Amino acid sequence: MLNSTERGQRHTGLGCMRLSTAPDRDEAAAIEVLHAAFDVGITVIDTADAYCHDHTEVGQNERLIAAALRSWPGDRSRIVVATKGGLTRPQGNWIPDGRARHLAAACEASLRALDVDRIALYQLHVPDPNVPFATSVRALDSLRQSGLVDRVGLCNVTVGQIEEARSITAIDAVQVEISLWQDDNLLSGVAAYCVANGIQLIAARPLGGPRRRGRILRDPVLAELAGHHRATPAEIALAWLSDLSPAIVSIPGATRVETVRSIARAQAIALTGDDRARLDERCPAARPLRNPVSSSLGRADSPRRTDAEIVLLMGLPAAGKSTLARTFVADRYERLNRDVAGGSLRALLPALDRALTSGRERIVMDNTYLTRKSRAAVLQAASMRGVPVRGIWLSTSLEDAQVNAVSRILSRYGRLLDPEEMRAAVKTDVAAFGPAVQFRHQREVEEPTVAEGFSHLEVRTFERCRPVSYDGRAVIVWCDGILWTSRSGVRTPRSADDTEAPPGRGEVLRRYESQGWRVLGLSWQPGIADGTTSVARVEAAIARMPELLGVGIDVLYCPHAAGPPACWCRKPLPGLGVVFIEKYRLDPARCLYVGDGPQDPGFARRLGFEYREATTFFA
Repeated sequence: MLNSTERGQRHTGLGCMRLSTAPDRDEAAAIEVLHAAFDVGITVIDTADAYCHDHTEVGQNERLIAAALRSWPGDRSRIVVATKGGLTRPQGNWIPDGRARHLAAACEASLRALDVDRIALYQLHVPDPNVPFATSVRALDSLRQSGLVDRVGLCNVTVGQIEEARSITAIDAVQVEISLWQDDNLLSGVAAYCVANGIQLIAARPLGGPRRRGRILRDPVLAELAGHHRATPAEIALAWLSDLSPAIVSIPGATRVETVRSIARAQAIALTGDDRARLDERCPAARPLRNPVSSSLGRADSPRRTDAEIVLLMGLPAAGKSTLARTFVADRYERLNRDVAGGSLRALLPALDRALTSGRERIVMDNTYLTRKSRAAVLQAASMRGVPVRGIWLSTSLEDAQVNAVSRILSRYGRLLDPEEMRAAVKTDVAAFGPAVQFRHQREVEEPTVAEGFSHLEVRTFERCRPVSYDGRAVIVWCDGILWTSRSGVRTPRSADDTEAPPGRGEVLRRYESQGWRVLGLSWQPGIADGTTSVARVEAAIARMPELLGVGIDVLYCPHAAGPPACWCRKPLPGLGVVFIEKYRLDPARCLYVGDGPQDPGFARRLGFEYREATTFFA
């Protein structure tokens, strides 16, 4: 895109967001800033359709840049304008929209706003969690194939997402945040991947944003080097970032002409080897970018100690890591775990270093470690000590991890916890989390590879083992609309008198009961949460059901409202099913679950029940 992979060549960029999002923005002053940027040789202008105050002025920043280019007398052909789509601004909020039709419409609007026939670089602003990532990437590829954009890029992505995107289309640029104080995308491997694969790496917020300004001014190393080079501390920080690799283009923001000139001066600073070493101490994760071929981080063939080992257990929350860690502890491994020790994952690194230097050669670490970034710090620390890291990936499915999470709550508290109780309990008990935790972690998963720096990587599948005493069998029926209906026509009965049972259902259930099957029922009662009914009225209706069916039936229900799942007891989450398994020592493989809704097969699958459609079961 910018021929930036030519050795020694630097390109200077400018991030334009604050020219349009600042509450007190001044368009005339902004155009003056842009003209100054063009004058001092800044060649990359970063914008987005979402850089505006709210949805009523989408494209404002793009129109501003177009106006500045039209009124500038210089050679506009050397200016590359990179814009983005896929983020919307309803009422000033930042909401992803990665749908193909939105990206197509957004690109057309950006073409008009920028007053161009083709966009030099069009980027997906952020992956949309509600849209398959491949769908968004295919939309970008379609825009290129249609001749509307020259090149495409991605922002705020992982290595796995870049690889997925590259299987669909060529990716020319990746934009992520990188600075002396923000190493997430260095640790995650994104930066190294881009450099190794010739992908332009656009470094957003290279000075850490406005909140980092004070830290830059107070940093003693930056201040000393600034004095030596007759520069400012911020210029030294920018020079360090550009010096890491020719593939990097930093895009600091500016709202003043003086800042633009400072950005240009930073590109002329020639750091010495000693300068680099001192600055790299501020951000050790950046070192592999300087010489990726010889870097030991991410290589499995670097020299290793044979008398020590770190075992890294990885997987979803409640995947079974703690259980596996106990087997290593029994084998005299020292366990390091944030949830036990407190603090952050990075806070464990000093403890890891102390353990290695004090002669404790075998260590097991078992937090989730689901992303390359979270693992990289451990791998880097181990590499510095020459200690091999053996990775064990627990490939436990989300469904099995959900059952494990519920089982753990039941064993500790004797019952399911309400959402409010979980929010309070998780402050002191990391096992008392709600379902959103696992959903979030599943979205973040980057499965480990040996190339990250593991000496060996093992994948273990999950196998559920129950005591032999769990041999009960049951017919478990979704009650709503199947075993009971409301005389008044509402979704479920509101009282005992409002309850009726469809004909023939009791006869079928009595036949199973006579053969030794337990008869159990499940229901959802959101009216308790919204105040349209009460616990007393619901339970009175439930008490009426055995009389109408002529069969003993134990019914559990979820009393929580609709919306994103915050409890474990609402179908298809497995909470109530696990309660029944534990209460009656059921063997799931010997149980039938009867339902009629789209979520019912998934509910049965999570718990290991055989599924039957109600129309067939009661025929």
